[in-house]
Amino acid sequence: MILVVNVLNNQPFKARAALLLLLFCFCIFAAACQQKEKFQTVLFTGATMGTTYNIKIVVPKSQPAPSADVQARIELLLKEFNQSLSTYIPDSELMQFNAAPVGEWVAVSSRFLGVLALSNRISQLSGGAFDPTVGPLVNLWGFGPDWHKDKKPSDDQIAALMGEVGYQAVEVDAAGHRVKKNKTLQLDFSAVAKGYGVDEVADLLWSEGFHHFMVEIGGELRLHGHNASGDAWRIGVEAATSAGKIKPIAVSEVGVATSGDYRNYFEEDGIRYSHTIDPTTGKPINHNLASVTVIAATSGEADALATAFTVLGGDRAMVLAEQEGIPIYIIERKGEGFSVRYSTTFAPYLLP
Repeated sequence: MILVVNVLNNQPFKARAALLLLLFCFCIFAAACQQKEKFQTVLFTGATMGTTYNIKIVVPKSQPAPSADVQARIELLLKEFNQSLSTYIPDSELMQFNAAPVGEWVAVSSRFLGVLALSNRISQLSGGAFDPTVGPLVNLWGFGPDWHKDKKPSDDQIAALMGEVGYQAVEVDAAGHRVKKNKTLQLDFSAVAKGYGVDEVADLLWSEGFHHFMVEIGGELRLHGHNASGDAWRIGVEAATSAGKIKPIAVSEVGVATSGDYRNYFEEDGIRYSHTIDPTTGKPINHNLASVTVIAATSGEADALATAFTVLGGDRAMVLAEQEGIPIYIIERKGEGFSVRYSTTFAPYLLP
């Protein structure tokens, strides 16, 4: 540095200014290179829950990268998760509960109780817009495991199954790790399972000593720490059409989930039927909300809230979000295009 100062002092003013600018640019470039070289990203990918997972772990370059053993533990966790909560595995813990007689206590895992408790909390918060017992109606409309999406059911068929809807009819004995149904019903955690699975993977990574990562399963996210550039994680808010604009947001220490009726639907006689069923009517939602993105403390909470807000529709969703301080970003159909609005607490996450 003494050498640099002496050189500068021997130059005319303009030359000194130019040299100072050059030195400043060099320092910025050197700092950027040092920052760029400071961290590395390790990517794990695979299949789970009928979709895919993507995990990015950021570690200092001076430390060993996460080994294949880490991914093996993740795979084992996800296999156990599926065996517990999948509606596609006949002997899963969830399907065993669904097959049990009314009034019979069924022993369940802490995972099962955790997902059920989260589901019940969001059900109560949303006034029943989220309901994990709506599965039979989802199946009736063709959006369940026997996916067919081709025919509207009759009003009589819908009415017959409405009596089997109602999360309040599942009784929980948390201390005894058991649950029972007080009427004929079926639980289906499809609207919360991916997010909850993301959280379990995030907890595993944290316990392994990794504190900078992004976990994604089927579009549901959990983000912690920073990316390889040392910044908060940058993600794009999903658009309802490929021609739509992607809004970048900066997030960390949160879960993010998006729900939209443009992903899964069928049309009959010119009418569009969404895969999102309103538990209060037994029919697909029919408002103009196309998608909603939610930021919450966990991915499971964001996942369930996204479904609840989708059922509520734009106006009711925004009222509840503002009331509870929940960050949401809504895309709604407007004529031939789309309009966007977001809650007050979502604004700080938006990037230019």
